[in-house]
Amino acid sequence: MLGIVIGVAAVVVMIAVGIGARDRIAAQIRSLGANLIVVTPGSVRMGSVRLGSGAAPQLSEDDALAIQSEIPGVVVAAPLLHAREQLTVGSLNWQGVLRGVTPGYFTAREWRVIAGREMTSEDDRRAANVVLLGTTMREKLFGETDPVGSAIRIRGVPFTVIGLLERKGQSVWGEDQDDVALVPLRTARRQFVGTSRANPALVHNITVKFADWLSAEDTMAAIRDLLWQRHRLRAGQEDSFMISNLAEAADLEGSTTRVVSLLLSAVASVSLVVGGIGIMNIMLVTVTERTREIGLRLAVGARRRDILVQFVVEAMTLASLGGMLGALVGIAAATGIGAFARWPVVIDISAVLLAVSFAACVGVFFGYYPARKAARLQPIDALRAE
Repeated sequence: MLGIVIGVAAVVVMIAVGIGARDRIAAQIRSLGANLIVVTPGSVRMGSVRLGSGAAPQLSEDDALAIQSEIPGVVVAAPLLHAREQLTVGSLNWQGVLRGVTPGYFTAREWRVIAGREMTSEDDRRAANVVLLGTTMREKLFGETDPVGSAIRIRGVPFTVIGLLERKGQSVWGEDQDDVALVPLRTARRQFVGTSRANPALVHNITVKFADWLSAEDTMAAIRDLLWQRHRLRAGQEDSFMISNLAEAADLEGSTTRVVSLLLSAVASVSLVVGGIGIMNIMLVTVTERTREIGLRLAVGARRRDILVQFVVEAMTLASLGGMLGALVGIAAATGIGAFARWPVVIDISAVLLAVSFAACVGVFFGYYPARKAARLQPIDALRAE
């Protein structure tokens, strides 16, 4: 029974952790926003030297406007600038991510303001010194107090906190999305990033949200064709931009989770098979020890079918009891993993019942041979057995 217990427990833990991981990935995808494509600068060549990804300073606000206006089905294309800055409130300070955004960024990321007000186009047009804080940033600088209306200094420049963003949690890359401060795009360009002479409207990336009825592949192809025309690229030239679908990262993590689940399934399968072989060996020993009993039953009228059913039921009972015990051990182990590792687990009752049923089937499968051996004994030979 121990092998059955281990096997079923492994199945229950595998399913609980796997479903929890799937739900976690789904939550991370939702936190990023649905139907998102990110356009970032590509590589650039200087003579014989090829610089890495992100070195081509060619993305601009005009590219974002063109994507939004010229590609059907694009809901919004939000340009973005980013930097790491030290933020100060009184005697407290914290270094975090500072992003210069437009109001369209909140639509693209589906990011709500839970206190205060949202950023407006007028804030961006005037390059206003206003900022919205993520929850981690708020906790580091203000604790649990309401920051709306408070003053904050960035590079010694005073800013007014106009809003607090809802909590997003970790991204699929493990990044804390709430450790962020958002300021208007033009404010970030003028005061933190600077203006490039070659590209005065330079942006670090463009977040594109597209309609549900569009496919990500078609939208990415349309964006690539448009940017090729705008950047005047020729055949054979390297792209001056990179286009990525955020769902691809989630798919990668999902495939990793599936690999782990398959490995756990292999362990569970081996444990169940070993348990089944153990049950078969025990039943073979039982047949040997109970040979005279089998002979006596056959002599007083028991049919071979009765002997076969008796030993199959005994094997199935052993396996079923082991399966039920394994299910309890698996539920306890999965709950412990969730509590101590802070990993989401989901106990699927239907999967638990399936594992117990499979354990019973293992008992039937491995119990059939000993039962068949017992049923084929001749009464006279069985009665003479010592």
